[in-house]
Amino acid sequence: MSLDTLILHNTLLQEQANTAGQSDCALVLMGGGARTAYQVGVLKAVGAMLAAQPPASAPAAQGGFPFQCLFGTSAGALNASYLASIATQGLPALAQLATFWSGLRSERVYRLEAPGWVRANRVVAGLTLARQVRRHHALLDTLPLVDTLHRAIDLQGLERALEQRLIHVLGVTASSYTTGEHWTFCQTRPEHPVQPWHRPGRRAAFQPITIEHLMASSAIPFLFPAVPLWVDGHKEHFGDGSMRQLSPLSPAIQFGARRILVIGVGQPQRAGLAARSAGEPTAGTIAGHAMASVFHDTLQADVEQAQRVSQTLARLPPALAAALPYRPVDVLAIQPSFSLDELAHKHIGELPAQTRNTLAGLGALDTTRGAAGSAAALASYLLFEPGFVNALIELGEHDAWRRKDELLRFFGTDITPLAGAAVP
Repeated sequence: MSLDTLILHNTLLQEQANTAGQSDCALVLMGGGARTAYQVGVLKAVGAMLAAQPPASAPAAQGGFPFQCLFGTSAGALNASYLASIATQGLPALAQLATFWSGLRSERVYRLEAPGWVRANRVVAGLTLARQVRRHHALLDTLPLVDTLHRAIDLQGLERALEQRLIHVLGVTASSYTTGEHWTFCQTRPEHPVQPWHRPGRRAAFQPITIEHLMASSAIPFLFPAVPLWVDGHKEHFGDGSMRQLSPLSPAIQFGARRILVIGVGQPQRAGLAARSAGEPTAGTIAGHAMASVFHDTLQADVEQAQRVSQTLARLPPALAAALPYRPVDVLAIQPSFSLDELAHKHIGELPAQTRNTLAGLGALDTTRGAAGSAAALASYLLFEPGFVNALIELGEHDAWRRKDELLRFFGTDITPLAGAAVP
C-alpha cells in the first residue's frame, strides 16, 4: 500500500463512505494460474461459516452476498468476475465458484499442438514451441479459455448485481506492455462517487468489464498471448496484472472499503523441495522462481506496509489520531499453509501429454534428475486438472476453518481494526 494512497486520497474517503456505506467489504484476489483454485476453497468455507451463523450474530450471515467491492488480478480476476456475475445468488455464489472449478480441465484453458513423441527430441520440442509462438505470439493457445469464460461468466448478471447495488464495483488489473503502466479497469454501480485515479506507474479506467479484460489480466507472460485493449482513445497491449502490481490493496482503499479480505496463493515452504535438488538450476527452476516473484512478492510487501502504517498510527496520541483524515480498515490476509509446489509435484502426471512432453523435452519439466522443485513450480501454474484443483480447494477450506474465529469477527459488526490491520 503506497503512502500516496494513504495520505493524498483518504481526505476523500469519509465523504465517499457516506454514500457507499459504512461497512463496505472488499475481496481482493491475487493471481497464480491454476494455483488460484486455493482461493475457491477459502471462499467456499467462508460461505459455509456465514450460512451457519444466526443472523443476529453476523449481518453478513443473513444470506446476502458478503462483498460489495471485488478486485482481481490474473486468474484471481476470473474468480472475482465469476462471483460478481452471480452475486444475486447471495451466499450460495461462493459454493458455486467451487462447482465451476471442479469442472475445469487444462484443455478448456489452453492448447499446445505437439506430437506425442516430442519429449524424445529436444530439437523437435523447440521447433514445436517456435511454431506455437509464430502462430499465437506465445507458448500456448488460449482460445479455449475465451470460450470457457464466455460460457461461464454472465456479464449481464454483473450489470444486474451493480444496478441492484448488491455490489458497488468489479475491478480487474492488467499491465500494459505498451507503456509499462499498471491499470485497474473498474465497472461500478450507477452514480458511484469514486473517480478514476492516475498515480506514477498505475492508473484506473472506468469502463464495462469484458472477456477481453479478463484475458488481458490473466495473460501469463511468455505462456499466454498479450491482449489489446482500448484506453484513452488508443489501443495498448496488455499482459498479466501481477506484473508491476506494486499496491494490490490500493483499489479497495480507493473505493472506501472498511474491510478487506485478501487471498493470495503464496508459497511458504519452497525449501522443502529445494533441498532435494542438486546441481545447477534447470530452466524449470528459473521459470518457477520468476513466476513466484511476479505473482506473490508484491502482496506480501503491501500487507507488511499496511501493518507498519497500522502500528505507527496506533502509537499516536488519541487526540491527534482523531484529528487525522483516516478511517479504520480491517485487512485480513490468507495464504496457503502448505507448499503449493510440493502439492503440484504429486499431480504432475495429470498435465496434458502434449504440454508435459514438450516441457520435459526442453528440460523445463525435469522429474528425473532430482529436480522435483523445478518441475512442480512451473507445473503448478498450468495444472487445471481435477486432482490438483480439488487438492487446492481442500487446502483452502482447511486453512479457512483454522481461522474461523478471525473470519467471523471480520464479517461481524465490530469494525475495530484487527491486529496488524491497516488503518489509512
